[in-house]
Amino acid sequence: MTVGQLSAQVALGVSEAPAASPSTAAPTPRPLPPSPASPTPMHREGDRLRFAGAATRRIARGIDMDEIVIGLCRATVPTFSDAILVYLREPLPVGDERPVEPLVLRLHRTDRIPHEEDGLWSVDDPRPKPPALDELVAERCTVPSGGALAEVLRGVRPVFTDSPAAQAALPELLGKGSESITPDGQHAILAPLRGRRRVIGAALFLRSPEHPAFVPDDLLLAAQLATHSALGIDKAALYGREAYIADELQRAMLPETLPRPTGVRLASRYLPAAETARVGGDWYDAIPLPGSRVALVVGDVMGHSMTSAAVMGQLRTTAQTLAGLDMPPQDVLHHLDEQAQRLGADRMATCVYAVYDPVAHRITIANAGHPPPLLVHLGGRTEVLRVPPGAPIGVGGVAFEAVELDAPADATLLLYTDGLVESRLRDVWTGIEQLREKLAATAQLTGPDRPPPLEELCDEVLDMLGPGDRDDDIALLAARFEGIAPSDVAYWFLEPAEATPGRARRLVRRTLSRWGLEELSDSAELLVSEVVTNAVRYASRPLTVRLLRTDVLRCEVTDDEPRLPVLGQARATDEGGRGLYLVNRVARRWGASRLSTGKVVWFELDRP
Repeated sequence: MTVGQLSAQVALGVSEAPAASPSTAAPTPRPLPPSPASPTPMHREGDRLRFAGAATRRIARGIDMDEIVIGLCRATVPTFSDAILVYLREPLPVGDERPVEPLVLRLHRTDRIPHEEDGLWSVDDPRPKPPALDELVAERCTVPSGGALAEVLRGVRPVFTDSPAAQAALPELLGKGSESITPDGQHAILAPLRGRRRVIGAALFLRSPEHPAFVPDDLLLAAQLATHSALGIDKAALYGREAYIADELQRAMLPETLPRPTGVRLASRYLPAAETARVGGDWYDAIPLPGSRVALVVGDVMGHSMTSAAVMGQLRTTAQTLAGLDMPPQDVLHHLDEQAQRLGADRMATCVYAVYDPVAHRITIANAGHPPPLLVHLGGRTEVLRVPPGAPIGVGGVAFEAVELDAPADATLLLYTDGLVESRLRDVWTGIEQLREKLAATAQLTGPDRPPPLEELCDEVLDMLGPGDRDDDIALLAARFEGIAPSDVAYWFLEPAEATPGRARRLVRRTLSRWGLEELSDSAELLVSEVVTNAVRYASRPLTVRLLRTDVLRCEVTDDEPRLPVLGQARATDEGGRGLYLVNRVARRWGASRLSTGKVVWFELDRP
């Protein structure tokens, strides 16, 4: 027996004890029976066809790359070979992507007959347990462009490893372990894995020396297994890349963090659908509006594809733009409907758009074919809000209605997509009723005088989902209404006259004294004077000044001039133009927004 055959038997679990010297008096090694799981020769053509059909079906069941490779290994070991090594290109090129040079192969998976089960090795056996295949060979190899391995891979067809080309190629592929793992004769087949456009890897089928060698017909069988596996891996990589891009696209279009508007607390959740349909068009958003208001939006584009995610991004951007124009909710939905029709005839979506005013303690809601919001009152009473359902966005020619409702302090509004309440196991209205009961039971746990924590409430809502309830994406947005008390609001109408800035300063000082914020009087008077002076210069109708006392001091000045102020650097010879510069330097934050009737300029100061 040659050294290569002996090494191969050790690698595959078949070892032979060395001859003992007379001094040691070692016992004669016992004969080893063939493994009951060993591959048997397929003498009849029907046996090969049946095996090929079963193996290709098993390979085809895999969806991702790992499942396909596992299917190849389990289909061939032990029926076709004792062991298999699968190498894949790294990185794996996808579609028309140009492959990275030089060609690098990495050992992706190995499989062999389990020796503990087939009797070739046991705990009581004095022989050492054979090492794993991945310990005998190189994990990664670089294929020289003009080397023997590159020639075999370009040839595409499987070859016996006793051929001159394969014997020169194996050391490049396996490294120093090539001699110990590949037996002599036709007991190993090297099969290139070729995808649609290029070689993406290689598979090495191995049989131990005491088992029948491969025959020429086995080369055809190995070629069929390699072709099915390579095409499956190619398609899985392409599908995985598309799903990854679409998933990243969708997540990038969702808000990374929610804003922290005055008078309301927010929490959100997003769960993709099952792995077979991870990409959808669900989205949520919270958009600060002028006057300390906030717009709450949840929408769902129909379908699960990259197109759905792209349409979702366009509709979300449109909704943000419309919200910045301070349009009423019904007008926002009307313009979203027009935008969806411009994107295509089959671009359908549902959406609910709500605007919360913490000063008025009111909320205005418009709906476009979306499941109705739920309101959880303090104490646990939960109701499904009666909002006109409306038609989905994209239908066209349908008017949308808005309703204005009370938003009591410590109440919680829940907006969600239909994936939370609808599945194969229940219809949407049954799901809504179960959601209402779940919210009521969760809210009652904290008692009648304290609302449930917002984050924990969202988690409890998602816990109502069963194993068969994940047919669609889920977007969830919860808003806890805290409001702003009337005693923390001061509001004045002022005529656009020359004396108005002085009157505004006196009103602000008097209000801050009543609130116990005298330390902010000098800064607040200076900034109010600058903003009101600018408003008086351009306004033609009475302007409004509003002070809000929350965790910060906020001042809002509203006039009927739509042009927004621009921060600029005044020259040394200019008599004006420094008002916004002072606001920018002194205020904690400041900004300006357009209204349907003009604009509002606001600034905030930190409370001592």
